[in-house]
Amino acid sequence: MTLLAFDWILLIEKFVLIAIIVSVSLVIAMYETYAERKVAAFLQDRPGPNRAGPFGMLQPLADGLKLFMKEEIIPNTSNKFLFILGPCLAMLTAMMTCAVIPWGSHLELFGRHIDLQIADINIGILYVFGVVSMGVYGIMIGGWASNNKFSLIAALRGASQVISYELAMGLSLIALLMLTGSLSLRTIVDQQMAPGHLWNIVYQPLGFLIFLVCAFAECNRTPFDLPEAENELNFGYHQEYSSMKLGFYLFAEYINMFISSVIMATLFFGGYDIPFLDESTLNPNVAALLGGAALFLKVVFFIFLFMWVRWTVPRFRYDQLMDLGWKKLIPLALANMVVTGAVILWLKK
Repeated sequence: MTLLAFDWILLIEKFVLIAIIVSVSLVIAMYETYAERKVAAFLQDRPGPNRAGPFGMLQPLADGLKLFMKEEIIPNTSNKFLFILGPCLAMLTAMMTCAVIPWGSHLELFGRHIDLQIADINIGILYVFGVVSMGVYGIMIGGWASNNKFSLIAALRGASQVISYELAMGLSLIALLMLTGSLSLRTIVDQQMAPGHLWNIVYQPLGFLIFLVCAFAECNRTPFDLPEAENELNFGYHQEYSSMKLGFYLFAEYINMFISSVIMATLFFGGYDIPFLDESTLNPNVAALLGGAALFLKVVFFIFLFMWVRWTVPRFRYDQLMDLGWKKLIPLALANMVVTGAVILWLKK
């Protein structure tokens, strides 16, 4: 009976944690659209959204209401089932990556030890890569099911781009995994927090740079937003979409940007580690809250970087995009992996 009760309580804890993380991710994605407009306005010397609410803070709610109220149109010549499945799959895969990320250490409430992580699996990075690679199906299915040649071209671009840059991204992480010896994100954070150990950005600066560039391509962000090149392909792979189906695609992009920022902060910048502070001297609940705040500050920096680059750097041509991925990033990632392995063997002697 005790074991059964414990299992039910643990299950309730996980459901509550899932609800909180999903809600926070959606709210952050919603306000990323507001931040994007404000950053663009700042860089272009204009006010940006300032009508809906104080300082335009209600603009994301107005945009969401507009998407809900708009007429939903499904083209007669489309494959209706796949046309609906595409944006649902894009949104689902974007949200599933939250499951293995450690958002903080742990809380101690009502005599229970509550980890701020939905699932600490020993192949966390492989899980993230597996889920992210499924996201390309949302793009491909949506572009093909629309029965529109521009949408199909954009979907093919998106699929080839994601596949190309996932190779370099995976190779850049192999060097990191040589150092950590674990695929668990929690273990990687704990190692960076250990006394005498620095953040992984110090040991793998080139690996981080490769990962960062690939993250821009994976999220279809400028200068790698070829699947959404409005001046070339009218509106990209979601050209035929309207109402909340379009909203799902747009939301999925911003959630992917948020999750990519969290993963970069976790792998290379200590995750919820607070520099120059020994968390073991603090109350566990205080340490967890401060650690979560530190993680979100790092994430805000990366989100700002995504937006800054979008409004600063021009879009690549498609041949330049593929050339960078296959001829530059993959050889660099391989070289980084070989050098890292050689240094590890030399240090062990």
